[in-house]
Amino acid sequence: MAHSNNTSTIPIVDFGAFLDGRQEEKERVARQMDDAFREVGFVYLKNHGIPKDKVEECFSWSNKFFALPLETKMLAPHPPSGAHHRGYSAPGLEKVTQHQYEKDEIAKSREVPDYKESYESGNVNDEAQPNIWLPEEKLPGFRTFMESYFTECAALIHRILDALSIALAVPAGGLSPTHSQSLFQLRLLHYPAIDAAELKNNNRSRINAHSDFGTLTLLFQDDVGGLEVEDPKHPGHFSRAGPVEDAVLVNIGDLMMRWSNDRWRSTVHRVGLPPPRTMSIPGPGVDTEGRRNGGKVVELEDAEGVVVPDRYSIPFFATADMDTVIEALPGTWGADRPKKYEPVTAWGYVQMRMAATYEE
Repeated sequence: MAHSNNTSTIPIVDFGAFLDGRQEEKERVARQMDDAFREVGFVYLKNHGIPKDKVEECFSWSNKFFALPLETKMLAPHPPSGAHHRGYSAPGLEKVTQHQYEKDEIAKSREVPDYKESYESGNVNDEAQPNIWLPEEKLPGFRTFMESYFTECAALIHRILDALSIALAVPAGGLSPTHSQSLFQLRLLHYPAIDAAELKNNNRSRINAHSDFGTLTLLFQDDVGGLEVEDPKHPGHFSRAGPVEDAVLVNIGDLMMRWSNDRWRSTVHRVGLPPPRTMSIPGPGVDTEGRRNGGKVVELEDAEGVVVPDRYSIPFFATADMDTVIEALPGTWGADRPKKYEPVTAWGYVQMRMAATYEE
């Protein structure tokens, strides 16, 4: 395993050895992932099996979708509550919180709005959470591609579940059969350009510190940056988790943490200012790129009037089937390691978290 220059804490694992290797190679990769999830709750996977051109095409469709007029995007509106998590959410509709369930707590968190917009889709055959699509003529080909990309991501989730089943010695069949894809969610995210001062002064947020609800999350991100992951050993200290070329970032969600009885961490993460970078503010006789003498070189975070560029990311969330009871798996608890959580159904837990995310 190696470490990215973008972060000092998140390992990089070659998942191709699991997809194509012999049993001993599969076990080695499973151990590497186990170590990563025990230490930080995140891992970068290279050679994950989703073709690079497919990932790039998904970002292209995301750009096309969010570039549509608001009234067009609102033809596929997210319902007002979080119970049906599909469709388009305009900036300010969703506010991510971390275990806040009282109405006054939720209202206070909304005083600093999340400045982002999103589009959610899921399994084509999902009767519990049917998809909400634009009329085909508004963005021809969008639905067909997104359904195809969903299938690619779902297949990768099941292979990751196979690896985690080896790590936890889950008996025959492993964790994969508990995930029918009905609660899987493909999300397109757009963080519009914003004045750096708005983020720095906490007038707005891109997305607040939070953990994910489900079992696993895949994250594809552009090169703008801004994702930060909390150090589990030093709460409140965040490290950058920028993109690694041709890798997908994978993290543990709350339900998998409960299933593993806290062996694996559902680590808190957030999106804020991108990494500091120098840029030129034009001066006398200087073009807009600051290429001639007279410009002032500044740090992005310190520049007055500097606009943080648009950021796009594509997370894919996996959750166990609705009625699956999540409680400590055999081998994760015993006399010296008691069960830390009461049993909960996957659907019950997700609905509790979603109710705090969308106003009723």
